[in-house]
Amino acid sequence: MEKDESINVLGGVLQPCSTDPLTGFFRDGACNTCAADQGSHTVCAVMTAEFLAYSKYVGNDLSTPRPEFRFPGLQPGDSWCLCAARFLQAADEGCAPKVNLEGTHRRALDLVPLSILQAHSTQ
Repeated sequence: MEKDESINVLGGVLQPCSTDPLTGFFRDGACNTCAADQGSHTVCAVMTAEFLAYSKYVGNDLSTPRPEFRFPGLQPGDSWCLCAARFLQAADEGCAPKVNLEGTHRRALDLVPLSILQAHSTQ
């Protein structure tokens, strides 16, 4: 699996998203992606209680630890490479998490307009 070029939505070098917990499709701490990443784990999102509850409600429980997958469970304030489609769905529902634009891969723009990402920016 060859990584796509590590460029963020602002056109700069993709910045790390989180190493604790370790995130990313490649589990390299960044929202890098490639053709095999069918979920497009490209949005560097900062978790909120509201978003974690929403994600669990729609079938993707990110808050419960899953030791068998070395997944500690996410808490509000944790950063995580979120699937672009899930972010857009949450934005449409009014409960999207905050976004670190410098840590969000430009491939997120294939699904999410920059204006929506900017509206939820941590910067």
